[in-house]
Amino acid sequence: MTSMIVKAGIAALVALTGLSATASTAAAGGPEFGIHVQYHDRDRDRHWRPDHRPRGCAPWLAERKADRMGLRRTRVVDVSRRTVSVVGFGRRGPDRVVFANVRGCPLIRR
Repeated sequence: MTSMIVKAGIAALVALTGLSATASTAAAGGPEFGIHVQYHDRDRDRHWRPDHRPRGCAPWLAERKADRMGLRRTRVVDVSRRTVSVVGFGRRGPDRVVFANVRGCPLIRR
């Protein structure tokens, strides 16, 4: 029975210590007031153009990455919504590398 009371006391002590630590950090920030002015330049918005870079894996980037992986005479054979397939010649003959059609061309399978 005494061991259960000791354990409960230690648990209460840990809980109170954690409560006091969170209260001191929460009270560290004071209220901040300020006036913020937004400046809107209409001339700058007139010349704005969206970024026309491809959002997925560009075929030339997939070929270049396959070259760095050791394939020779690489060419892109299939570009689908999800994958970009590149074929070439490796050490043992013809080889295929499949990249995901997302930014950075991560390797799916070799």
